[in-house]
Amino acid sequence: MMSDFDKVLDQRGMNSLKWEFTVRNGVPEQWDQTDPEQGEDQVLSMWVADMDFKTADPIVNALRKRVDRGIFGYAFITEVYLNAVQGWMKRRHGYPIEHDWIVPTIGIVPALSMIVRKFSSPGEKVLIQRPVYYPFSNAIKNNDRSVLCSPLKLENNRYQMDLEDLEEKAADPEVQLMILCSPHNPVGRAWSFEDIQKVGEICLKHQVLLVADEIHGDLIMPGHQFHSYGLLDPKLLENVIICTAPSKSFNLAGLKSSNLIIPNSEIRKRMKEEIKASGLFGINPFGIVATEAAYNEGEPWLEEAIGYIAKNFEFLDSFITSSIPSLKVLPLEATYLCWIDCRALGLSDQKLDQLVMEEAQIYMDEGHIFGPEGSGFIRLNLACPREIIEKALQRLKSSIEQLEPKID
Repeated sequence: MMSDFDKVLDQRGMNSLKWEFTVRNGVPEQWDQTDPEQGEDQVLSMWVADMDFKTADPIVNALRKRVDRGIFGYAFITEVYLNAVQGWMKRRHGYPIEHDWIVPTIGIVPALSMIVRKFSSPGEKVLIQRPVYYPFSNAIKNNDRSVLCSPLKLENNRYQMDLEDLEEKAADPEVQLMILCSPHNPVGRAWSFEDIQKVGEICLKHQVLLVADEIHGDLIMPGHQFHSYGLLDPKLLENVIICTAPSKSFNLAGLKSSNLIIPNSEIRKRMKEEIKASGLFGINPFGIVATEAAYNEGEPWLEEAIGYIAKNFEFLDSFITSSIPSLKVLPLEATYLCWIDCRALGLSDQKLDQLVMEEAQIYMDEGHIFGPEGSGFIRLNLACPREIIEKALQRLKSSIEQLEPKID
């Protein structure tokens, strides 16, 4: 297939959240600092988790064919869609699912809020493992629940679950729900089969419904393996909602198309009730077409993209190790999001944000938004042309070199 991932694409005029907006106090505001017309003053946008790559040609062609029909009314899924999702899960992850288990939603983030509302009560606690994807906390707090955190442990530059602490907190009678990030965003872990199984056993033992967010499950770096929760003991599958989507894998986030895999018929029934009550039923007709094309014809493109991202990570890791030794790069096992430890700089979160955004002119996600456990870290999106990564690293190096005499 040989896609041109090195090509820098012009994303102006597309209402791109990543390249045409900044977020202030949780609200997107249009700005022009990332416009290429800014020249050397252009802010490099490397924050939100979508790709700067044109998606697979089979997806583009399928969407173009659908647009040419000229009718854009309501749509819903058919056997073709269900077969595409079922076939992908079996081929890609070895996980056999039934058509009935598939519950389409308009995105995983809206689905998480619906799950929190349906399967917990106001004032109860929802268990998560920070630092973690911040919409988990938002879904909990915005629905009048409390976050209960079992923090990940950073040992020898690699994160581990604290399973003893997790079990202790799962035993809290006010905990009815846990959200697991697998693979983990932002720390880049592809959890072991043993880790996943132990989490499942803890939740089942303490009657805590587990939500397994596997949206990054297709994006596994070479030499690593993803273990879907669906491969566990059948009894554990009766206590889980698995979240999947083609959005991260194929750069389709704007089409708002995702699927929940729910083997338990009673849990599935309750989830459908909540979707109906929320008024968030239905599915984007372009999401249907794109999902079918991605899962049926997009795998060669995905493998190329993963190979390119892996090379981007190798480049970044080598550059930082040799040229910015005050930073530490965490190993990347999965996702295209690089987690970088900046604590040796000795900066507050505010000063670190200022260094990255104002001095280096790079728009990244600040580590502290993933929870206080992420303080002193930054998250950088690697799904972009290498030219952008190289430019960002040179800027970061220069900014830190100017900073270090002040530290001394």
